[in-house]
Amino acid sequence: MPPRARRAPVWSNGELLDLIAVWGEEAVQSQLRSSRRNFSTFGQISRAMIERGHDRDAMQCRIKVKELRSAYRKARKANSRSGAPPKTCRFYKELDAILGGDPTTVPSTTVDTGERDEEEKEE
Repeated sequence: MPPRARRAPVWSNGELLDLIAVWGEEAVQSQLRSSRRNFSTFGQISRAMIERGHDRDAMQCRIKVKELRSAYRKARKANSRSGAPPKTCRFYKELDAILGGDPTTVPSTTVDTGERDEEEKEE
């Protein structure tokens, strides 16, 4: 029988919260949105995790982000069905801030009306 591949240690709550924090940074989100081939971005996430004291490589970070995204989407889809009891997943609130289009995390588009300039000139 061939030797079994060693499994990575289970992620602790602290590691998951740090991963979510790094993944949720605007610079990281921008990089992930701009490219389909984003393994180098997960390398950056891995380095940030190492700086925070966690030993996780880029592949482990990528897989865990995919698992978190999937769990969030399943919970959100279940909640969109009318009459269904509410569902949640681990760290739902934190993931919703990244994936749910939370107005506090998505920069709003502003329209410059020029009124500010006139007010500043008057002062």
